[in-house]
Amino acid sequence: MAIKSIDVDQDQPKQAKQLTGTSSNRETVDLALRTLIAVRRQPSTIERIISRRFEPGQIDAPTMP
Repeated sequence: MAIKSIDVDQDQPKQAKQLTGTSSNRETVDLALRTLIAVRRQPSTIERIISRRFEPGQIDAPTMP
């Protein structure tokens, strides 16, 4: 993993750690980036799911608990 240096408002990592329960800046930034990526991918993922055509048997198929 490459080491990157960025300038941020010193209060932001502190607030983010409190909100997420993370203990280090590295963990906080990693979680923030993973969350951002997931959130930004959601609309396209939902569109792919909506656009699929399902067979009648798939609609009433049992689901895992």
